[in-house]
Amino acid sequence: MDVMRWGLVAFWAKDIKVGFSNINAKAEGIEGKPAFREAFQRRRCLVPVDNFYETATGKQPYAIALADRRLMALAGLWETWRSPAGERVRSFAIITTTPNELCAELHNRMPVVLKPDVWPAWLGEEPVALPQLKAMLAPYPSAEMTCWPVSPHVGNVKNNDASLIEPIAGAG
Repeated sequence: MDVMRWGLVAFWAKDIKVGFSNINAKAEGIEGKPAFREAFQRRRCLVPVDNFYETATGKQPYAIALADRRLMALAGLWETWRSPAGERVRSFAIITTTPNELCAELHNRMPVVLKPDVWPAWLGEEPVALPQLKAMLAPYPSAEMTCWPVSPHVGNVKNNDASLIEPIAGAG
């Protein structure tokens, strides 16, 4: 486990600010995108989360989790970048894909959630070919997920407490 900056800064980037536009990486064509190509081949990671948030049309945010509420592992990529001053910055991006039926009601993308049986291959602990890696970047089954409306306070980074995940009544 390691703490990293969210927003992948490619090792060859001239400025750390490129990370702001690289928080997510689209699965489609990822192996050819300059910002993600090298990391996809060599530096894949798992991003553990208990849920993620999406905001539906009408601005109502929802928490989305596994139906059994276990931790999920999102497919990620990581890089180490060195600033001109020599500072080492480790950063990551989450890979997104087309949404499953549940998430499609809320957003046109969703994070790639990886099942435990593919973690060793994703992390490079087992040999894996490019077509197998690409096949992992599929929507997670809707039947194995759940969602519920949450407070609009999740939309502000200044808010960071356990109440953000609590269901709110009367939304939807």
